[in-house]
Amino acid sequence: MNFELSDEQVMLRDAAAAQLSRRDGVGAARAARDGAALPDLWPLAREAGWPGMLVPEAWGGADLQLFDAMLVLQQCGRRLDGAGLIGHLCATQLLGRAARRGDAAAVALLPELATGTRRAALLAALPPADGEGWTVDAPGTGARRIAAPRLETAGGMARVTGVAGYQPDAAGADPLVVVAVDRDGRPRAVLVTADAAGLAVEPQVRGDASRPLGAARLEATPGELLDAGGDDLTEAWFSAQALLAADALGICEASAEMGVAYAKERHAFGRPIGSYQAVKHQLVEVLRHTERARNLCYYAGYAAEHARDELPLAASCARLAAEDGADLATRTCIAVHGGIGATWEHAAPYYWRRAQLSRLLLGGAAGAADRVATEMIARARARGGGS
Repeated sequence: MNFELSDEQVMLRDAAAAQLSRRDGVGAARAARDGAALPDLWPLAREAGWPGMLVPEAWGGADLQLFDAMLVLQQCGRRLDGAGLIGHLCATQLLGRAARRGDAAAVALLPELATGTRRAALLAALPPADGEGWTVDAPGTGARRIAAPRLETAGGMARVTGVAGYQPDAAGADPLVVVAVDRDGRPRAVLVTADAAGLAVEPQVRGDASRPLGAARLEATPGELLDAGGDDLTEAWFSAQALLAADALGICEASAEMGVAYAKERHAFGRPIGSYQAVKHQLVEVLRHTERARNLCYYAGYAAEHARDELPLAASCARLAAEDGADLATRTCIAVHGGIGATWEHAAPYYWRRAQLSRLLLGGAAGAADRVATEMIARARARGGGS
């Protein structure tokens, strides 16, 4: 199994880095902390062709794999950019599955989404584990999960009622792909336009202003059922986990590079501080966490294409390792810089903030750890025949 990037993947990664270097992500985050609006990065994403990465060629997309999208998200994390991609990519992946089955709504919509003329977002729900139902994050400040929106169908009309908080890229998206549960407990994908009656989407900012989030409230909101079932919705959830892991890997890399560069140029007692074991050992530990996260992210990308049954475990492992790595890397970066690293004039606190919020989104690192534990226990029981 060779995880070396192909020439095309290297070109995609480098092109993404060059495209994102045209703006100052840290400067935008600093301005947003002071109340300014984040710059609209969607035109930049459209120029690069990113909206159509996961859209099948038949509907104008590039028909790339999840791992290719992860390479772009890795660069977004390195530069504190959001670009609206996580929500859009997961929605287009799901719509692509429906379009291949002949779903008329998905077929009609995908060409616009592929070019970025319209930006979609997925209101993701956590698949059940240990007998629980599908759940979403509550929109309030308390860290809790609630039941996914409910689906009612009557007279051929689908209506959705419920709330979902802290959804990446939901604010300003049109349409939304909502994960809702019908009366029999089955998850369904519902296509909802931004102007639908009973729908309200409010922007949310919690700690980190660099990542666009939204809270959606639906009250008997009409929508169109898509030809996508539980397996498709599960895949979309774990694709989002893999994309968030790639973003966190970018945070690891950027923070490690900042810390190493400063340790080389800052002198104390006539020597670079990086020559002291107390500093170098911390940075080596960051490197170890970063490489572990990279390996697991690469395997998650591989599993999405070649071993889909492995995607839930692979994406959860990648998410857990990358979020833990980003937490350690950003804290270490601040510590290595000393006093200046804790000031708003420096970039380090903004990476730390992004890492802290990332750890909480879409189930968070704790949810990924629970999923890994559940999968491993289930496999051990299956091998041993235990209960």
